Amino acid sequence: MEIKILGTGCPKCKTLEKLTRETVEKEGIEANITKENDIIKIMEYGIMKTPGLVIDEKVVFSGRVPSAQELNALLTNNK
Repeated sequence: MEIKILGTGCPKCKTLEKLTRETVEKEGIEANITKENDIIKIMEYGIMKTPGLVIDEKVVFSGRVPSAQELNALLTNNK
């Protein structure tokens, strides 16, 4: 699984990255997590607000930090 965190470095973006890494580790999900902070590349995904979460090149949400349960469901359902 390829996971990208889209964000320019704001506190919400950092929180999403931290929660994503923790969930992947906790659930034993094999994933490559990268952080995209180039605003031009972020805009190419068509999101209007950061942070954003992309799984296997599909934007699964943007504009907020999901709850731990929501993030867990997103990651485990896309294994």
